[in-house]
Amino acid sequence: MARLAPLPREIQPLIWFSHLAKQLAVKVNRPERSPRQQAIAGFLAMLLLVFPFWAIITFLLELAEFPWFFEFLVLYLCLADAGFSQIADEIAKALKRGDNTHAKTLLQPWVVRDTDSLSEVGLAKATIEKLATAPIYGIAATIFFFAIAGAPLVLAVRMLKQLELSWPPIQPKYQHFCSTINSLSTILLAIPAWLWGLSLAIQGGPSALTKLFTAPKNHPTIRSDILCVNIVANILRIELGGPQKFAGIRINVDKFHYGAQPNSDAIAPAIKLTTRAGAIWFSFIILLPVLWASLRWLHSL
Repeated sequence: MARLAPLPREIQPLIWFSHLAKQLAVKVNRPERSPRQQAIAGFLAMLLLVFPFWAIITFLLELAEFPWFFEFLVLYLCLADAGFSQIADEIAKALKRGDNTHAKTLLQPWVVRDTDSLSEVGLAKATIEKLATAPIYGIAATIFFFAIAGAPLVLAVRMLKQLELSWPPIQPKYQHFCSTINSLSTILLAIPAWLWGLSLAIQGGPSALTKLFTAPKNHPTIRSDILCVNIVANILRIELGGPQKFAGIRINVDKFHYGAQPNSDAIAPAIKLTTRAGAIWFSFIILLPVLWASLRWLHSL
């Protein structure tokens, strides 16, 4: 449902949460202060934003007469970015028409980087990179953490990731302010990111599988993203990465050069690649209960 019938982005609760986080950062983030003071401010802001909302929702889950319904709702909202594949398809169509302005309008709400000055190549890169990385904190993290501790843990991890997206550590003014959130997010999402990378890499053969262990480490703040972007670039034989702008400031990011720079035609193969990877995860969660039920039935004979 999150993929085929997503909520409009402007009414998604996590987007409201992101707007609240940005407004709070305006009040408490002071880049002129020492790195330690900025880190403490970011940590306290994280507690103020995450704990009350998480505690209220978790309390409601515990008291609900039908907790499965509210768990379903939490998972549906945490998987909101699964609908980006539809947006990516629309961006590809707009680029093929030469309507870069419409493509920028479609892409802007989904990324933290500036899109105003992006060319067709830049828009294609940003779209493919979003396709490669969004399932890390979407499909992979949701399934992984739900299996460990249910919907409350899924929600906590997703809220932390939303803060990291709201205060991107690659952006200079958030570098120290977001350091605690970035460290927590990196640790929590390390296994889901590697597993998502594996589901991509097995579609590309030995060459792609080696990238699971050789991703560049020049940018530890976005290491999980770099891993999957590197794998997708290798499989599609294109160039991804490169400099990005945040609030008008140019930031250097690793390039992954395995072929020509992407254009609108490269988006469709990226959608198919990530869709197949998502199907692997979906098949896995369907197969497990089927096997369990089959074994129980055989045992009862």
